[in-house]
Amino acid sequence: MSRTNFEQLLQAGCHFGHLKRKWNPAMAPYIYTERNGIHIIDLHKTVAKVDEAAEALKQIAKSGKKVLFVATKKQTKEVVAEKAASINMPYVIERWPGGMLTNFPTIRKAVKKMANIDRLMQDGTYSNLSKRELLQITRQRAKLEKNLGSIADLTRLPSALFVVDVLKENIAVREANRLGIPVFGIVDTNSDPNNIDFVIPANDDAKDSVEAILNACCTAIAEGIEERKVEKADEKAADAQAEAAEEAKPKRAPRKARKDAEPKAEAEAPAAE
Repeated sequence: MSRTNFEQLLQAGCHFGHLKRKWNPAMAPYIYTERNGIHIIDLHKTVAKVDEAAEALKQIAKSGKKVLFVATKKQTKEVVAEKAASINMPYVIERWPGGMLTNFPTIRKAVKKMANIDRLMQDGTYSNLSKRELLQITRQRAKLEKNLGSIADLTRLPSALFVVDVLKENIAVREANRLGIPVFGIVDTNSDPNNIDFVIPANDDAKDSVEAILNACCTAIAEGIEERKVEKADEKAADAQAEAAEEAKPKRAPRKARKDAEPKAEAEAPAAE
């Protein structure tokens, strides 16, 4: 069953592309027609691509891996943050920190620095600082929180990237390509789909369009997480059942050593001289 339908995407305005003069020819297979100088995206293809992406995302979530959502565009970042947080996935909605994937250990150090500031504030280490020094540390903490707070739980590289506007987030896409991390992207008519593993052709500027696609994809991820929980619970129950069955088995008494019934062989006669 399809996770979204033509009517839903049409009402959300997913079909509106960019001006014809701004198009990327590589998007030609996903363009239905042109109207008043604006390209119209083929929503039948969008529906199929959303379903394909959603199924792949579900399998990633089911295997217990993380998907990093990226959307720094003003009109879409709030809805991305809300949807990603609802399924407990990391996201970047402020400036993309260059080298976030290719230089991941450095980013982790910055996240740990944020945690250290919190710890030192709680244990009273900073209580003897002047107001000015305390203000500087508080500002530093706020800046780190703004840029990295949403990825604080990302202890290892994500297994996939979900990008809104692959043209704007081209640095993130390039880093993922370099590391072989699959990229799921909402790709508008002005963008290049060639470096995107799962292309979702759609309007990447309108909040309603992005939300309609995210609803389908995030629902699939939530299903994957739930199925993983059920499988884990079933495995645990099966292990407990096997253990109980093992304990319930009657213990056999050790067998008594049997005396050898056969008489010992007589010593051989000495060989004739």
